[in-house]
Amino acid sequence: MADVHEIALGLPHVTVVRGRSGNPVYQVGGKSFVFFRTPRPDAVDPATGKKLPDVIVLWVESDADKQALVQDPATPFFTTPHFDGHDSVLVQASRLGELGRQELAEVVQDAWLARASARRRAAWLAAHGSTARA
Repeated sequence: MADVHEIALGLPHVTVVRGRSGNPVYQVGGKSFVFFRTPRPDAVDPATGKKLPDVIVLWVESDADKQALVQDPATPFFTTPHFDGHDSVLVQASRLGELGRQELAEVVQDAWLARASARRRAAWLAAHGSTARA
């Protein structure tokens, strides 16, 4: 989980606000791109039925990007009906170890890019070359 904080804070123009429960919400230009969700009834452990205590929400560019992540059985990403029509994916902090540091960085950077202004997005992409998502 420390990696998510480090990566998000390493992006330009990021501010951190606190949710109602004190959970961190990372924003760019006043728009959230990563936040740590409080336990909710829509995200439960299928084995126990208990609310998941460690869900992280990350924005994505489009529904196609969301579907690519949640439908790939090799990733820990998921969604719930609560997030139908919302360009974001969920992941449990306890499953972040299934992602390499580079893959996690790309997902957090993509979340930032999905929410940053066109000017900020263009500047970041220009600084990071053609290997970054357009």
